[in-house]
Amino acid sequence: MRSLAMLKPVKSILWSVALLLLGNGLLNTLLTLRGTGEGFSSAVLGMIMSGYFVGFICGTWVSGRLIRRMGHIRTFGFCASICASVALLHLVFINPWVWLPLRVVYGLSFITLITVIESWLNSQAASHERGRIFAVYMVVNLGALATAQQLLRLSSPQGFLLFVVIAILISWALLPITLTRRVQPKLPERPKSSLRSLLGFAPLAVASAALSGLAMGAFWSMTPVYATQLGFDIGGVGLVMSVAIIGGALLQIPIGRFSDNHDRPRVMTWVVFLAALIAAAMPFAPSHETLLGLYFIWGGLAFSLYPLAVAQLIDQLHPDEIVSGSADMLVMHGAGCAVAPIAAGSLMTAVGGHGLPIYIACVFTVLGAYAIYRRRHVTALITHTAHFEPMVQSGAGALEMIFDDTQRDLFDDPSFYEKDERERLTRLLKPASG
Repeated sequence: MRSLAMLKPVKSILWSVALLLLGNGLLNTLLTLRGTGEGFSSAVLGMIMSGYFVGFICGTWVSGRLIRRMGHIRTFGFCASICASVALLHLVFINPWVWLPLRVVYGLSFITLITVIESWLNSQAASHERGRIFAVYMVVNLGALATAQQLLRLSSPQGFLLFVVIAILISWALLPITLTRRVQPKLPERPKSSLRSLLGFAPLAVASAALSGLAMGAFWSMTPVYATQLGFDIGGVGLVMSVAIIGGALLQIPIGRFSDNHDRPRVMTWVVFLAALIAAAMPFAPSHETLLGLYFIWGGLAFSLYPLAVAQLIDQLHPDEIVSGSADMLVMHGAGCAVAPIAAGSLMTAVGGHGLPIYIACVFTVLGAYAIYRRRHVTALITHTAHFEPMVQSGAGALEMIFDDTQRDLFDDPSFYEKDERERLTRLLKPASG
């Protein structure tokens, strides 16, 4: 009963999240399948799908200004209308050079919708309840993404019905949030970028965010192409995507909690290399069932990397630097996601469908090698051990939900605040002993 009472102020927002992500999750996979059916090459599809992440990055700067000008509800209605109409425009203009700008516009509008939702969640949740509400938000997020893949079974990607379903779901997302009587929140100013400082203090975390984006962007965009080339039908493609997402939902927490109690860079190194090994084994899977099992385990490992990187960042930052630093991590992850479909799609065009797992294995191997280098040659500055929180790439508002007053107290170490920037950097760059 207490949990239900906690969710009462945000239930309308969570309903909007569920409907919005059902439509978005279905559209991302559907466009890849429809493009494949229309004869678009893997390289062209990769370029089209990267447009979404380009819009996503641009939207992280534009969304705040738009919300301050129009207000939360009007901004949500404005951007939801754009997303729904853009989904249908893919049917009107079946041309890769039209789809590319449509994906950019859609990505920019979608991240603005997420910014509205997450800032509203932040304002409605009491500080001592934000962690639990964030957990529910992630369950809704991942559950909607996994369920969306099964909607592919409703009709053929070559028809129009699935595009109509997407437009309906995104339009329906307007209903709960516009009917709410809650007072609209005030959007805080976007924190000033601290990326240059992060590269000095937490380069492993930054590299992990960017390279995990290089892998996950390829997964979201090109896995439907890979599964289709392996002979999966439309329902099977949805199953592959759902299995990986479910693996990420179920395995993130045990992996993350293990990293809380052990050397986190070492845990990250093992996770990266295991994910690379499983990706490298995918081309040799003897059956579709075996491949599904590999995707489940791989999803659990790969989906853990970005939140592990964020936790590693928090381990090394002053409390006042956390929100701005985490926002920069989100941008780095998005930048990796933007490049990934082009790189993976080009490789798949050159060597075939198995180029996708080969590409992912190479990206994770590079990250693992860098993690080993950092652990052997540099002693990281650890202020406190942060708590791992499961997450997927969304908006900066989700990151703020994690850092409530209770968790900030974990960093309340007077001796740390007395140390100036030069001493911190000296400790960071000190060669590892032994």
